[in-house]
Amino acid sequence: MSETATFSGQSVAFVRATPAQVLPPPASMVGVPGWMRQNLFSSPANTVLTLAIALLTLWVLPGFISFLITDAVWSGADREACIARNGVVPGACWAFVRDRLSFFIYGFYPLDQRWRVDLFFLLGAIGVAWMLWQKAPRRDIGFYYFIVVLPIVSFFLLSGSSILGLAPVDTARWGGLMVTLVVAGVGIVASLPLGILLALGRRSKLPVVKFFSVLFIEFVRGVPLITVLFMANTMLPLFLPDNITVDKLLRALVGIGLFASAYMAEVVRAGLQALPKGQYEGAMAMGLGYWQMMRLIILPQALKITIPNIVNTYIGLFKDTSLLLIVGIFDFLKAIETARVDPQWAAPTTSATGYAFAAIVYFIFCYGMAVYARSMERRLSVGDKR
Repeated sequence: MSETATFSGQSVAFVRATPAQVLPPPASMVGVPGWMRQNLFSSPANTVLTLAIALLTLWVLPGFISFLITDAVWSGADREACIARNGVVPGACWAFVRDRLSFFIYGFYPLDQRWRVDLFFLLGAIGVAWMLWQKAPRRDIGFYYFIVVLPIVSFFLLSGSSILGLAPVDTARWGGLMVTLVVAGVGIVASLPLGILLALGRRSKLPVVKFFSVLFIEFVRGVPLITVLFMANTMLPLFLPDNITVDKLLRALVGIGLFASAYMAEVVRAGLQALPKGQYEGAMAMGLGYWQMMRLIILPQALKITIPNIVNTYIGLFKDTSLLLIVGIFDFLKAIETARVDPQWAAPTTSATGYAFAAIVYFIFCYGMAVYARSMERRLSVGDKR
C-alpha cells in the first residue's frame, strides 16, 4: 500500500511496511441486528408490515399457547377430566387424544394384528429414507424397492395372505392414519410416472396420442376431486357386471391416482417448455433416440426446474386425502370425527382438540415435504450460481 509524504516542498512516495488495520463492520450491519435491519426494517413499508405482524402475533399467540399448553388437560380417563369446573372451561383435552391415539392410527384394524401395520410403517420409513437420503448406498436399488417391492409387500402384509400365514383383514376395517398414508403414498408414487407420460403425450406429434392425452388432462382438471371420488365410489359399480365387485378403497386409490396424474402432467409440461430448444437439438445431434433423449437429457432438467411445483402437488394431494371421509372411507380425519362424538369424551373442547391434533399431524408431514424440497433445490442449483 503506497502513501505520500512531503519533504522540503517535494512529494515522496513510499510503501508501508505493515498493512493498514482492518476495521470490523459496524455492529448494526452484522449478527442479529444486521439481519433484522436487512429483512425486517429495510424500508418504511417493511417496518410497518413487521410491526403489524408482530402486534397480530402478540394478540393471537397467547390464546393458542393458553389453549394448547398452559390450560390444557393432559391426563384423564373420560369426559370428567375436561368439563368446566366453577364456570371455567379448560383448554385442549389432550387426555382424549392420548386415550384414542391408537384408534386414530389403526382405525378398526384387529388389535392382535396391528404389528403388521407397525411393520408397514417401518418398511415405508426405510423406503422413504433410502430414496431421499442423498448419501444412501445403492439408491438405484432403493428406487426399485420403493416403487415395486414396498407396494407388493404392503398389500399382502395389510390385507393378509394365506401363503404367508397372515389372516385376511378386509379394507373396511382399515382406518386412521394408516389409510391416509396408503392413499397418499399410492397417489404420490403413481402420479409422477403417469404425469410424465401424459405430458409427453400432450407434446407428442402423433395426433391420436396428443388428442387422448389432452382429453384426459382437461376432463380430469375440469372436475373437483370430490366428484372423481363419487364417480369412482358410486357410479363405477353401475357399469360393471353384477358378479364383479371392486373394493371401495381400491376405487378411491385409482380415482386419486388419476386425478393427481392429470395435474402432475401440466407441472411436467411446464418444465419441458421451459427448456431451451438447444437442449433438444444438442441431444438429437448426439444421435440419441427419443426415449434416450428424454431419459438422459430432457426430463432430468425439466424435473429439476419444476421441483417446487411437484412438491406443491404432493402437498395438495396429501391434504386432499381428507375428502375420503365424504365417501365413507375411514381415513385419519374420519377417525377423529368418529371419536369426538363418543359420549365418553363429550366435553366442550373435545372437538377443537381433535381438529388441532389433525392440523398438527398434517402440518408435520406437509412441512417436512416442503423442507426437503428446498434442500433439493439448493443442492441442485449449485451449478447455476454465478
